[in-house]
Parts: sequence; C-alpha cells; structure tokens
Amino acid sequence: MSREKTLAKKLAFHWAWVILGLGFTDLFINYSVRLGYGVVLPEMIRTLGFGRAGGGSIYNAYLFSYIAITPFTGYLTDRLGARRVITICLGILGLAVLMMGTVNGLGSACIFFGFAGLGATGLWVPVITLVQRWFAFHRRGFALGILSTGYGLGFATMGAAFPWIVERWSWRYSWYLLGGMALAMVAVNGLFLRSDPFQSGARPWGENHDEDKLNAGRRMTGKKLPLSILFKDNRFYLIGFSYFAIAYSLYGITTFMVDYAKYQLNLPLETASLLATIHGTCQIVGVLTVMPLSDYLGRKNTIIISNAIITLSLAGILIIGDSWELLYVLIGCMAVFYGATFPIYGACAGDYFPRDIMGTVTGAWTPFYGIGAILTHWITGMLRDSSGVYNHAFVINVLMGCLAVALMSMIRKK
Repeated sequence: MSREKTLAKKLAFHWAWVILGLGFTDLFINYSVRLGYGVVLPEMIRTLGFGRAGGGSIYNAYLFSYIAITPFTGYLTDRLGARRVITICLGILGLAVLMMGTVNGLGSACIFFGFAGLGATGLWVPVITLVQRWFAFHRRGFALGILSTGYGLGFATMGAAFPWIVERWSWRYSWYLLGGMALAMVAVNGLFLRSDPFQSGARPWGENHDEDKLNAGRRMTGKKLPLSILFKDNRFYLIGFSYFAIAYSLYGITTFMVDYAKYQLNLPLETASLLATIHGTCQIVGVLTVMPLSDYLGRKNTIIISNAIITLSLAGILIIGDSWELLYVLIGCMAVFYGATFPIYGACAGDYFPRDIMGTVTGAWTPFYGIGAILTHWITGMLRDSSGVYNHAFVINVLMGCLAVALMSMIRKK
C-alpha cells in the first residue's frame, strides 16, 4: 500500500484534500502578485515617474511570457506531471517577485515582471488540471470553487495590507513579502504534491463505481489521444474567443480601478485601495457559489449568465459617474462573477474534451485570455493618457463583454 493511501486512512481524509490545500495556497500567492499589481501601480507611477501606458507595459511583459509559455506548460503537465512543473515555476516566480522590489525604472520592471509571468505559467493551468484529476467529474465545480477562493483572498489581502505597508515602509516591501512567500512554498509543493491519483494507488474523490470502471479501462489502454481532435473542434475556438473577450473586459477595469478611483474620482489611497479588498472578498463569494452551481446548470449556461452580469456591471460603472458608493457596489457585483470566470472556463476543458488532454486544452486557451489582457492594458493606458479619463476605454470593455456572451451562446453539445 502506498504511503499516501496509508496516511489517508490514518487521518480519515482523502489525499485530494492535500492537493486542494496546496493548490489554494499556490493560487493565493500567484494572484496576490498578478492582481495585486493593480494596487501597487499608483505608487510605482508616482515614485518612478512613468505613465499609465508604461504601467500597462509592465503588466504586458508579464502576460507576454505567460501566454507564450503556458501552452507548453499545459502539455508538460500532461506528460511530466504537475508536481514538477508547479514546484519549478513557483521558484522562478519567487525570485522574480523579490527582484521587483529593487527596480528603479520601467525597463527593469518589465524584465523582472516578465520573469514573474514565466513562473506564473505553472500556477494556474497545472493547478486546476491537477485538482480536476483528483476530484470526480460531478465534484469538479465544487473543488474548483474552493480552490479559487485562493486568488480572491490574495487580492483582498493586498488591498487591505498595501496601504499599511506603504505607510510604514514603501511599495517595494509588498514585492519582498510575496517573493518570500513563494520561495517558502517551493519545498512544500515538492514534498507533498502528487500528479495523478491512479499512480498513487487512489481514485478521484467522489468517484462512483461506474466512473471507476471507466477510468480503469482508460488506465489499461495507456493510449495517448491525438491533439488533432482538439484543433478540429469548433468549440475550442468559440470558447477560446469568448475567453479572449471577457478577459479584455475584466482586466480593463481590474488593473486600473484603483488608479481610476484615486486620480479620476479623487479618492484617498486608502479608500481607492478598498476597491481591491471588496473585489477580492466578493470573488470568494462568487467561486463558492457560482462554481458549485455550474455542476447543476452546466458550464455553458453558467458562463453566459456570468458574462452577462459582468457586462451590465461594467455598463453601470460608466453610468454612475462620480458616485463612489455605487462604484463599490458595482465592483463587488462584477467581482462575484469575475472570481468564477477563470476556473469555469478551465473546467470546460474537462467537460468538452477528453481527460488525457485537459492540461493541453487549458494551456492552449491561455493565449486567447492573455492577448485579451495585453490589448486592454495597452489600449486602456493609451486612451487614459491621451484623454485624461477612463470613460472611452470602459465603453470598449462593455462591448467586449457582449461579444463574450454571444460566442458562448453558439456552443453546441456533441
């Protein structure tokens, strides 16, 4: 009997919960870096002297390396196992984020945040692929919902902690703290992650007898599926372009919302940063409710509803003008469904495509998401620098949200 199986019996829990706990912590750190950048950005602009377009370029350096490497990371997860990929990438992320605390200009910030993006390639696709493998089909929405509270909590924590850190030290210590946390988790992941339940002598948590028989048949064949089935399926492209459109909408507001509140609405830093805490807290509510609900409504229907509410919330931000109270409400409403967006698109890989290529499919969708985020950072930054307001950029975000809804509505079951 394997060590994991013996330990699970002694402690009366399935090793899937260890996987879920480690995945939660990894996402907490990863998204504290990724989403926390928008909280740190106004202070970096003020002290380093670059514009909003420059701030968007720093984030785009992260996204360029992220979308260029993630398809390969997904493939390597399917071939080499998630444990190796996650552990190595977490080490790269930690070192790069530590160096972000030392930057003195736009160029060095782009270089180090670009390396942070490289490390982040192992902290989304491999993590959600690993969790889906350790939980039964009808439990994946539930598991991914718990997992995804990690990135909402990370964002909320940054929004609350950052003003306190700035008041006592400087924005640089935010990066030092996050980098140290990432490096501390490298050894923990290397010791306790397991890439596949079957190789550990277990089966996915919640799997019934019929599913177990089906998976046993799959394990006996050991046959690798051809990737041509992926690229010949029009659902791959419809879901991918919908992912592109909703990523454009979401990052267009999330990355710049603290700057929007501080410099367009003239709110104090503490009040503006509170948007990040509200956003992160409401993400947690969203992933704990929307993701389990998707197990019953279906991924397609849930995504359509989610994208529609996000689009209406973005339109509301344009309409309310200078009302910061309503801004809090609308950001919170958007964040409930924002939190579920990324895991629910990832869960489509397990719903519409074979288990053996889930990591590859999710990785192949990442460039759609990444290009949407890159474009919105550049376009939003340039429109803000040229016009002095964010309104024009926010209109585009609303239109892209409508496109995301329309594309998902075209998905058909086969």
